[in-house]
Amino acid sequence: MSISKVFLKNIKNENVIIPAQSLFNLPEKVLQFGTGVLLRGLTDYFVDKANRNGTFNGRIVVVKSTSKGGTAEFDQQDSLYTICVRGIQNGQNVEENIVSSAISRVLTADTQWEDVLKAGANAEVKVIVSNTTEVGIQLVQEQINAGTPSSFPAKLLAVLYHRYQALGDRTNADIVVIATELIPDNGKKLESIVHELANYNELEPSFLSWLKAHVFFCNSLVDRIVPGRPEGSTLAKIEDELGYDDQLLLVAEPYRLWAIEGDQRVSELLDLESSDAGVIVKPDIEIYRELKVRLLNGTHTLSCGIAQLSCIDTVANGMADDAIRTYISNVMKNEIIPAIPYEVPGTEAMDFADAVLDRFANPYIEHLWINITFQYTMKMKIRILPVLFQYYKINNKVPADIAFGFAAFLLFMRTAEASGNQYFGNYRGNTYPINDDQAAYFSDKTKVEDADYVRIVLSEESLWGADLSQLKGFVEAVDQHYQYILTHDIKKALISI
Repeated sequence: MSISKVFLKNIKNENVIIPAQSLFNLPEKVLQFGTGVLLRGLTDYFVDKANRNGTFNGRIVVVKSTSKGGTAEFDQQDSLYTICVRGIQNGQNVEENIVSSAISRVLTADTQWEDVLKAGANAEVKVIVSNTTEVGIQLVQEQINAGTPSSFPAKLLAVLYHRYQALGDRTNADIVVIATELIPDNGKKLESIVHELANYNELEPSFLSWLKAHVFFCNSLVDRIVPGRPEGSTLAKIEDELGYDDQLLLVAEPYRLWAIEGDQRVSELLDLESSDAGVIVKPDIEIYRELKVRLLNGTHTLSCGIAQLSCIDTVANGMADDAIRTYISNVMKNEIIPAIPYEVPGTEAMDFADAVLDRFANPYIEHLWINITFQYTMKMKIRILPVLFQYYKINNKVPADIAFGFAAFLLFMRTAEASGNQYFGNYRGNTYPINDDQAAYFSDKTKVEDADYVRIVLSEESLWGADLSQLKGFVEAVDQHYQYILTHDIKKALISI
């Protein structure tokens, strides 16, 4: 039997959190562009939790912006879906099943555009959230009054203009726009495009003044692994435990963060912080971006080559290996944390590192190391080099674990085979793809002897934006690890440090 409002009363499983009937009568307060699992598993999770706590007291109108697929699953299930939280938090296993009633309805932009505009003009709607992928926040010069606009920024401008016409210059017209797309300064970039489109559409000056006075565009950082609906035996096992079918079911890790760059007015309009510590509204959220990029993403980057060369497939399986788990913990706590190029107060970095260790060890998340090697060179440059330079600035010596990570990277990128634009590496009989914009550069280096390879690559300013051989002892340390891995074994080399 599928989940629905009518079916809720048949759920007898005490391990499932079921919404009270009163929650279905709450007014719509959020207009959301995007139906994806990240929004449903993170931002909508926060709204649902706040509603159950009796604080936010509002539901979400979701806009399906693309023509791909339909809304049948939402319609058939009354927009209900189950969030299955699975993982490790503070060293303890977490299993929680929540039937979310956060979404009131799902509208299709192409066929229900007038309903979308009406929802945006509702004075009770205080928040607009978007996750339209990174390509969604792009400028497309188009008219907003000629049917449904094609681009998301134009859709947003049309909604805001309709709200301006309906509500005018009143306090209850205030609204927060929060972008969650994974690009730097996502909210401010969106704001810039909306203003440019307003000028392109020759909208009246009074509307431009209204935009500045009543619409608060916010950068935000979202952080939660939400794999979505599992498949096969995993899904069958979960649905058997729940006692019902759910086409919209999703799995999410326990860790959650939604950091929003905003002032007190933004906090008041959003009204979610009191229900979950994972919602943070501050004038400056750069610290959260730094912690995520350096400790989570950076550690992933330094470890992925090591794990892949060790023939370990997933991050969770890597954490089950003593040598790799020790490396991950050491490089985070001993070398990255002291060298984060941003002032981090108190124990915040160490607490975040402990949370990262739990997240990496989550057996319910199948995160493949080979996928993390995608654009490996760019990730090393952006995520690791600032830490490396800062470490030298503070200590003026080689960070041994980072050097080892570089050695594994260089060996991973050593091309064994090329076919057209496809490149492959091979370590001790294990062949793997190299998906990197710099793969051709490394393929060209196959003619370089192993004795010179490390020095030549690390000295390449066009690759790194700096000559890494200028760092005292760094090339020598990386080369020593590289040669040891070649002549012995990656696992023996890892244990040796």
